Amino acid sequence: MNKLQESAVYRDFNLNDNYSKTFAVIGNGPFYENANWNGDNRKFGRKPNLNRNLGAFPFNSLEPAGTLIMKTYGNLYEKLCCMENLRLAYKKVRKGKSNKWYTKEFESDLENNLLKLKQELQNLTYEPRPLRTFVIRDPKSRVISASAFRDRVVHHALCNIIEPISEKMFIFDSYANRKGKGTHAAIKRFDEFKRKVSRNGRLVNGAKFDSMVIGYVLKADIRHYFQEVNHCILLGMLKRKIQDEKILRLIQTILDNHKTFGKGMAIGNLTSQFFANVYLNELDYFVKHTLRAKYYIRYVDDFVILERSKEKLEFYKNRINEFLKGIKLELHPEKSKIYPLHKGVTFLGFRIFYYHKLLKKSNMKHFMKRLGDFSELHSRGEISSVEIEERVDGWLAYATHGNTYRLRENIISRLGELMD
Repeated sequence: MNKLQESAVYRDFNLNDNYSKTFAVIGNGPFYENANWNGDNRKFGRKPNLNRNLGAFPFNSLEPAGTLIMKTYGNLYEKLCCMENLRLAYKKVRKGKSNKWYTKEFESDLENNLLKLKQELQNLTYEPRPLRTFVIRDPKSRVISASAFRDRVVHHALCNIIEPISEKMFIFDSYANRKGKGTHAAIKRFDEFKRKVSRNGRLVNGAKFDSMVIGYVLKADIRHYFQEVNHCILLGMLKRKIQDEKILRLIQTILDNHKTFGKGMAIGNLTSQFFANVYLNELDYFVKHTLRAKYYIRYVDDFVILERSKEKLEFYKNRINEFLKGIKLELHPEKSKIYPLHKGVTFLGFRIFYYHKLLKKSNMKHFMKRLGDFSELHSRGEISSVEIEERVDGWLAYATHGNTYRLRENIISRLGELMD
């Protein structure tokens, strides 16, 4: 059976509106297509049986469908290498870092530096510089691998080209590193789901408090996600959509620079954030189209599923763990648990209850420390007042999603003292 005969068509229901898309599965993975499912099996072949056990790796055993062909993309490399794309990438990298020494160094001979990058890319001689590794506590310790400024320009140039292609295949409820998404939108979606699952706050039998609503949450985390991403599997996923060998070679070069022997990605690279979404897009499709979980939200490697039945969430958790083994991942055993909705769940920096949200204490302490760091940097002239205001405004916007009025008033007061 050839790949065309192995294709299958599914329907994805966007919970945000009534628009639906049809996507094709070729080989071992799904991709959206701009086709309309009209309920007529004659056009696309039989609908797949979503209740079948599809094994550890997604969609490796499917009902045959008709002749819907997945759209692939080639001849992308020339667009990546053009000066217009490189200039746009440079501007994105520069944003918020105009006072850094490495930015000024690159800008001191901007056109020549961009031209040199273009020539290296065109001649296939581009080699990234060694990563600079350091540890941050945000609030937990993380090992960050920072790329050189010129390499970050290449990362942005690459994502400018391939991100719009991959965006079409992502599900609605994937919220990390996407335009129009983010933590604010994910928390808002959680609020919407908790109302649906609890039937607008219906109480459990024998409830002692008004907040004891029905429903449960599976809060899950993938263990050592960025360290465990398998390069061969990731490239296989990308090859289904991208047919340009030079683009794929550049991606391989960027992955290999992490020096971890076929697995792992550098936390801190734009490409790592993008590839993280591509890799777990397989999980998204498994949860949405095989398990048929309605109330699912993912932000990088953290995800939640809301349901009225605890037993159903136990079933989901076991199936997801089995599935993840097929892509060389596993759930974190201590951070993947089921909680009653009324007891609250920690998600994206908030402890979320039915009627209110509390900012995690570790997040508050961390930001207050950052505010002190801003003061020191400002006194040395390493950061401007405008940059401080932008960063504080962003955090305050995030904090507004919780019950944080007094905290925000305190921060604004301290910010005023800092600017004096």
